Amino acid sequence: MALWDRIKDSAQTMQTQLVAKKNDLKSGAFRDASMAICALVAAADGSIDPAERRRVAQLIATNEVLQNFPADDLQRRFDGYLDKLTADFDFGKVAVLQEIGKVKKKPVEARAVLQIGIVIGGADGDFDKTEQGVVREACFALDIAPEEFAL
Repeated sequence: MALWDRIKDSAQTMQTQLVAKKNDLKSGAFRDASMAICALVAAADGSIDPAERRRVAQLIATNEVLQNFPADDLQRRFDGYLDKLTADFDFGKVAVLQEIGKVKKKPVEARAVLQIGIVIGGADGDFDKTEQGVVREACFALDIAPEEFAL
């Protein structure tokens, strides 16, 4: 099986797991941490072009689990985190990782946030090393072993 197929299968499996937990994923902290990891993955290489921004925004809007929240609210939060990351990537990353860390005490939400990051990163069939790296950093912010997600 090609690497691309494995990434695609893994993202689909994680999405299925997320949908199964949809009713448990309705807190404001989960919403914020999810948008933070989406922004972090989108800007993993230190920049984000308009096409990538639109692609990730579309993935957020169509993700069944994230439909627990108003789309315009998700978009506003995603854009806010992206603005922090594009203004100063290193400083913005610290703030975004702190936001992600707020779900640390809720294991179901913490793992779901990481799964969303992986689903977003793998949606184009290329969950590259920089995207894997920022999700790994999010694992550390949540006190979850990256190996649990094969990172």
